[in-house]
Amino acid sequence: MGLVEKTFRNGEVIIKEGDSGKSFFLIEEGSAFVYAGSGKEDQVKLAVLEAGEFFGEMSILEAYPRSATIVAKGNVTAVEIPGDEMNAFFEEHPEMIIELIRHLVNRVHAMETDYNESKVLLEQLRASDSAKKNQSLFSKIKKHIDMYQSNKNKMNEPSEESRRKAFEGFKDDGTGKLKEYRKGMIVHKEGAVDNCMYILHSGRICFYTGYRTRDENKTGEIEAVTFFGEMGMLAEEPRSATAVAEADKTVVEFICPEDLETVFRSCPAKIEMILRQLSYRLRRLNIDFLSTCKEITEIYNRK
Repeated sequence: MGLVEKTFRNGEVIIKEGDSGKSFFLIEEGSAFVYAGSGKEDQVKLAVLEAGEFFGEMSILEAYPRSATIVAKGNVTAVEIPGDEMNAFFEEHPEMIIELIRHLVNRVHAMETDYNESKVLLEQLRASDSAKKNQSLFSKIKKHIDMYQSNKNKMNEPSEESRRKAFEGFKDDGTGKLKEYRKGMIVHKEGAVDNCMYILHSGRICFYTGYRTRDENKTGEIEAVTFFGEMGMLAEEPRSATAVAEADKTVVEFICPEDLETVFRSCPAKIEMILRQLSYRLRRLNIDFLSTCKEITEIYNRK
């Protein structure tokens, strides 16, 4: 394998926003800052990465330019992994499969939190005639204005090409834990706790809150081939909705953490599909979040 261990000094740029990415990194020692709009007056520090965390993987999974600048915080030692050797890396380090999935799931979860916060703030701003005088509200508004200003050039829609690539080469090898559902059967219930995620191979799944109650609400639906339920596998959080088969011969595969190495050995395309879809979901959330930040900026500047 062409893995290279690299050392970076305090303040040194490891990857630069806008560059094309041909590799991703795993921090072995030290920590690093994540910046949007690095070097500009309106740059924003997005996060701090610690030892054991990955970065740069989205450029590999979706062939997009780097979305942020990573700067060493103190001395940093990191392993650089060429994108075309990702599978070879997992073959040598299968325990890292779940770590990379966990990393992406955590980022999706954090972005969902930011996005939901931005929607609440937008409603408060729409209802407030004195937002500029409300200091507690202003601090939240400024954060979102800064976020929009430093990221406004990243609001291009994820391409259908990137979504299509999530399914390239996917072919079930027949070794998965499959279950067939008739229309109306429940795959998992709202509030249940388990540690599985699922791949929908055929058919259709709809999601409901308050299923079969007066408060029943359909929150979404998916068609094959896609996956769902990853937060339950990694965080063991209660299911936020009930998943119901909406067609006969709906086939679902169950994957638990202890299955990931076996799944990779038998069908690497399944792991690639999961990683690509998580990356796509994260980019889609980022677009929605920045769109809300843009509206917050525009409304605030009009008041």
